[in-house]
Amino acid sequence: MSDQAPEETERPVPFLRLGPRPDRTTHEGWQEFRRTRELFVPVKKISVAEYGLMSPRKKSLYDLHRAATHVNMRMEETPMSAVVTTLMRSRIQNNAMRIGPSTLDGLMINGGGYQGKTETACRTAAEFDDTWRDLFEKNRAYYFDPMPGTRDIIAPVAYCQTPVKATPIGLCEAILDYYGAPYGKNLRGVIRNVRASFKAHATTVLIIDDITRLKMHREDDQDTLDLIRGLMDLDVTLVLIGVNIPRSGLLREGWHDPRTKQWVYEPLKKGKSYNPDASTQTERRFDLVNLDPFDFTTDAGTAAFVDHLESTENQIRLFNAGPGTLSAGAMPEYLRRRTHGIIGLLDEITINLGNIPAGTACGTPNPVRSPTSTPPRNRSKGRSGRWRRRA
Repeated sequence: MSDQAPEETERPVPFLRLGPRPDRTTHEGWQEFRRTRELFVPVKKISVAEYGLMSPRKKSLYDLHRAATHVNMRMEETPMSAVVTTLMRSRIQNNAMRIGPSTLDGLMINGGGYQGKTETACRTAAEFDDTWRDLFEKNRAYYFDPMPGTRDIIAPVAYCQTPVKATPIGLCEAILDYYGAPYGKNLRGVIRNVRASFKAHATTVLIIDDITRLKMHREDDQDTLDLIRGLMDLDVTLVLIGVNIPRSGLLREGWHDPRTKQWVYEPLKKGKSYNPDASTQTERRFDLVNLDPFDFTTDAGTAAFVDHLESTENQIRLFNAGPGTLSAGAMPEYLRRRTHGIIGLLDEITINLGNIPAGTACGTPNPVRSPTSTPPRNRSKGRSGRWRRRA
C-alpha cells in the first residue's frame, strides 16, 4: 500500500440510503430491491498510514463507509444455498417456458431461523425477474396487447407474507397489496382480482413467505392452504418459505412420491373450501428443499465452513485484520460452537480478536465487538479431523 494520502474528491457519499428500506411486499419496493441489490460498493482497504494522512472530514466519511460495509456484507453462497438456488432457478424457468395449460409444480423452502431462506429465494427470483423483464421489454407487443383499465407494468415476480392470522381472504388481500389492486367485495371477488392481476402483469412466480404461520388445527388455515394449492392452476410457480415445514402440519395431507421425490397433495376435503369442487381437481406437487446448517461430520462440510469464513474475513475492514482472522487457529471451532453452523448467527456474535491465543489469529488489538465469552484455548479436531484451510 502507498504511504501517500488517498486522493480527496468531492464526490457524493454513495453508501447512505435515503428513506426506508425497500418493502418487497409491494411492486415498487420489490423493484427497488431488484435494482439496488448489487449496487453497494464496500469501502476500499487502506493501511493505517494511509488513514493517518486523511483530513478529519475524510476520516469521518471513511469510518462511516467502513461501518456501512460491515453492516452490508454481501451474501456469500454456501453449498446448501447453492442447492436451493439451483432447484429454484430450474423450477421457475422451466415452468415459465411451458406453453400448454397445466398445473405447475411448486417449491417449498424449509429451514431454521437465520439461515438465509428468504434472502436466497428473493435473490434467485430477482435474477429471474431481470432476465424475464428484459425479454418482455424487447418483445412487448409480441406477448400481449395492453389491457384497458390496468396499470401498464410487468411483474414477473410477486412476493407476499402469510398473514399472522390467515384466512383465504386475508391471503388474497396480501397478494393484491403487492399490485396495489382493489380487494373485491367477497371471497369470490378477491380471488377473481388475484387471477386478473396475475394475467394483467404477466406474473409467473409467487413467493409466499412465513408459510408456517398456518396452524392446521384451525379451519381457516386449512381453507387458506386449499386456496394456495388452487393458485397453482393460475399459471404461476408457487414458492413457499417456512421454518420447520415437516413438523408444521402442512405436509399432513400429502404423501411423498418416491418416483418423483416430490410431495403430492390432494385438495382438502374438509373445511369451507372456497372451491366446492376441490375434490375433483388434479393433484398438486411440491418439491421440499432444505437450507441446512453447515455439516461438520464430514471433511467436505468442515472445509466449506472454513471457506465461508475466509470469504467473510475478506469483507472485514479492520486495519490490523488479515488472512486467518476468522479462518485460522481456534477461530473456526469457536465460531462453529457459537453458531452451530447457522451462518446468519455470525451477525449476532460478539468477538474480541485480542482474546484469541497468540499465533492462532491475526493478533489484532482491535475488537470487532466487545466480548461476551472467551474462545477455547485448544484447537479442536472434531470428528472430521484438525481444522485446516483448503489447499
